[in-house]
Amino acid sequence: MPLYRYRAIDGRGQTAKGLLDAENTEALERDLQRRGLILVRVTPQRARDRGLFPERVARRALIQFCFQLEQLTAAGVPLVEGLQDLRDGAEQPALRHVAAAMVESILSGGNLSQALAEHPAVFDEVFVGVVRAGEHAGRLPEVLASLGAQLRWEDEIAARTRTLLQYPLFVGGVVMALIVFLLVYLVPQLAGFIRSLGHDLPVQTRALLWASEACIRYGWIVLLSLGVLSAIVGTIARRSAWLREPVDRLKLALPLFGPVLRKLVLARFAASFALMYGSGILVLDALRHVEALLGNRVLQRAVHAAAGQVADGRPLAAAFAQLGVFPPLVIRMLRIGEQTGALDTALRSVSDFYHREVREAVDRLQALAEPLLTMLLGALLAGVMLAVLGPVYDTIAGVKL
Repeated sequence: MPLYRYRAIDGRGQTAKGLLDAENTEALERDLQRRGLILVRVTPQRARDRGLFPERVARRALIQFCFQLEQLTAAGVPLVEGLQDLRDGAEQPALRHVAAAMVESILSGGNLSQALAEHPAVFDEVFVGVVRAGEHAGRLPEVLASLGAQLRWEDEIAARTRTLLQYPLFVGGVVMALIVFLLVYLVPQLAGFIRSLGHDLPVQTRALLWASEACIRYGWIVLLSLGVLSAIVGTIARRSAWLREPVDRLKLALPLFGPVLRKLVLARFAASFALMYGSGILVLDALRHVEALLGNRVLQRAVHAAAGQVADGRPLAAAFAQLGVFPPLVIRMLRIGEQTGALDTALRSVSDFYHREVREAVDRLQALAEPLLTMLLGALLAGVMLAVLGPVYDTIAGVKL
């Protein structure tokens, strides 16, 4: 949708100016008239002023969007007026653009879920489906509150994951820089001195000298080859369904990180399933949406198989139990939810449990990463020093004898 810079006046002759999204200048003029403004001048803005990705909205902006829209709808504010307030108060240009387009869509006769569906890069299929179910059930404020809570949890996990990776990445960068400095600069200067000592060099010293020569001669070739190979493997992994499943299975089997990833996927499964079922979405439709959300082909295949069994008339808990992929806690809570008729409540309990498990696991990994990386750095330095100083020590020992 084009962006226009406008200048207008109100009924008292006061000047108002700013930026607005509209389908065309006529739509912009109608929008201003609804605000009690008369358009005086309008200037289209160039596409590059909008940025390369005009609909890329940050998760925290979406959280604020859900919270504000929930408050406005719960207070009885008409939907169009609420979206106009969100549009005028949005700090992120992309969100302002989306809100303006949604206002035009609703004024053209659509409802909120239809307006959301026009922006798949911002609102995914699950978001739209849950809002649609909330509209049909007359529970839009509650649904928006649930969506906001889900987004807040995802943002918290993303922040914790970034924090967890920052220290290893920093220490790994320092270690790599140190290794390159030693192999390219320091070891070559000591190589002649070490060889001139006249002793048979230890294995570790010969290995260090060989690594230094190889790094100087072929280092750039190795780096270039690794970069190209990584790009090729990454592209194949993203586009090849046959490779994504083994990779996802390997991720779940990784020590330390595999169990955390499994708990994260299970928490997403339970929270999303509870959200959609509690919003009035049918079980089979909810399973189809959840399958697309999990982000792991192993568990996606399991959910797809369970949905097929449920469609054939098998109870939900029995269908998941037969797969052998989901832990007993999930199966037990699914069975309790079926028996009590409160499946969404049981799933929320599972989600809360795994939320806590993920937070605690990430904290433990973060506490464990620092000493492990420090020990790794110390071991590397000790190995290099032993390889360099070993021959010198042998020479000194021989002189004393």
